[in-house]
Amino acid sequence: QVHLAESGGGLVQPGGSLRLSCAASTSIFGFNFMGWHRRAPGNQRELVAVITGGGTTNYADSVKGRFTISRDIAKNTVYLQMNSLKPDDTAVYYCNAQTTGTHYWGQGTQVTVSS
Repeated sequence: QVHLAESGGGLVQPGGSLRLSCAASTSIFGFNFMGWHRRAPGNQRELVAVITGGGTTNYADSVKGRFTISRDIAKNTVYLQMNSLKPDDTAVYYCNAQTTGTHYWGQGTQVTVSS
């Protein structure tokens, strides 16, 4: 069983930055994809950013140019650097890892953007 543990959420003012971390209990080298999703109150969960096993990244249009996904394979960790945060970014952020046919999810970390 793979465990994903998110950290780094919190309260930040508009225009501020946060870095989320997702530590996996196993090597992330074998995952086809790892990514970050979010769910805001009253909304469906949406994909924010993804990184493939080959290192290719992709982003939701709403975060392009502001968020950056990266990974440290040696530390079994994926990061989400979030800059120029907006109130609309307020949500619970979930880490996701995918192998062929299997999805793993973390418990989520709350990000609140408010003045």
